[in-house]
Amino acid sequence: MDIKNYIKSSISTKEQILFDETIVKTIEEIASSIVNAYKNGCKVLTAGNGGSAGDAQHIAGELVSKFFFDRPGLSAFSLATDTSILTAIGNDYGYEKSFSRQIQANAKNGDVFIAISTSGNSKNIIMALEEAKKKGVITVGFVGQKQCEMDKYCDYIIHVPSSSTPTIQESHIMIGHIICALVEESIFNKVGV
Repeated sequence: MDIKNYIKSSISTKEQILFDETIVKTIEEIASSIVNAYKNGCKVLTAGNGGSAGDAQHIAGELVSKFFFDRPGLSAFSLATDTSILTAIGNDYGYEKSFSRQIQANAKNGDVFIAISTSGNSKNIIMALEEAKKKGVITVGFVGQKQCEMDKYCDYIIHVPSSSTPTIQESHIMIGHIICALVEESIFNKVGV
């Protein structure tokens, strides 16, 4: 691997996002939807598999703890963190229902569900999005550049302009950070760094 070419590729993808007004507008709309959800007493739920599970946990952690400045916590949960729940659902119902069962149990109308998948076709994510739609949950998707199954189920979807899984994931967490910053600033009327 050529280190500089890898970095250049990552930068190129982020530059494409920077200059894509549709993506920028969608990021703003997602943040606004989350702010409205919080103002209405709702919460954010996140999910993903593998590295995307790590991103889901990361985003939930930034909302609950803090991002740029000290402030009260915001209600957010990653559906990829509780091994007892995940293994019970996997054992009793199958891995495909690992997130949809949690949406069924814990989500309510007006919540926001952020589903993260580099392929956009993960079965357990699709089933969770289907369940979320039934419950009136606002659905958000972070995916790669290709059209995918998640397109059918997301109120807001961001296609990162790359086919490289690591590059897509790097952009997903950048977008998640931007959303966290926008939400924090809007709710607490304070600008971060």
